Amino acid sequence: MQQLEIGKIYNGKVKGITQYGAFVDIEGGGSGMVHISEIANTYVSEIRDHLTENQEVKVKVIGINEAGKVSLSIKKAAENGDSAPQQKQRRGGDRDQRERRDNRPKPNIWEPKKQTPPSEMTFEDMMSRFKQTSEERMCDLKRSTDRKNGTRRK
Repeated sequence: MQQLEIGKIYNGKVKGITQYGAFVDIEGGGSGMVHISEIANTYVSEIRDHLTENQEVKVKVIGINEAGKVSLSIKKAAENGDSAPQQKQRRGGDRDQRERRDNRPKPNIWEPKKQTPPSEMTFEDMMSRFKQTSEERMCDLKRSTDRKNGTRRK
C-alpha cells in the first residue's frame, strides 16, 4: 500500500455513495472519502447526479486526520487542470471535443445573498426575515422527520 500525501492527485474508483459523500478506493492502495461539498464547484444536492459507483475519478488528498481517515476532493483535483469525472477519449476527436467543451454553458456558482445588518433594517424587514427563516427551518424539520419515518413527499 502506498503512502498518500496531502496535496497530491491520485486516480481512484468510487466504491460507495452516501447522502453526505462518496468513498473512493485509490489506485495503488488506500481509500478515503469525498465530502458532498468537495464533489463539484456548484451546489450538489444529490451526489448520484454527479457520481456513480465504480466510476473512475481524479481526487486530491486534502487532509489525513490522526485516526488515519483520508479526506479527498474531486473539485480541487479538477482545478489543477483535469476534468473531474474522468472519461475515456477517442484518438483523433480531441479538437472536436475541446470545441464542444468550450461552447457549453458555464455553471452557475452559488453565492450567498448579502444580508443587511439588523441596525439598518426596519421592523417590517426584520419580521419578514424572521418569517422566512422560520419557514425554512420548519421545512427542514419536516423533511428530516419524513426521512426518519421513511415517507417521501411528491
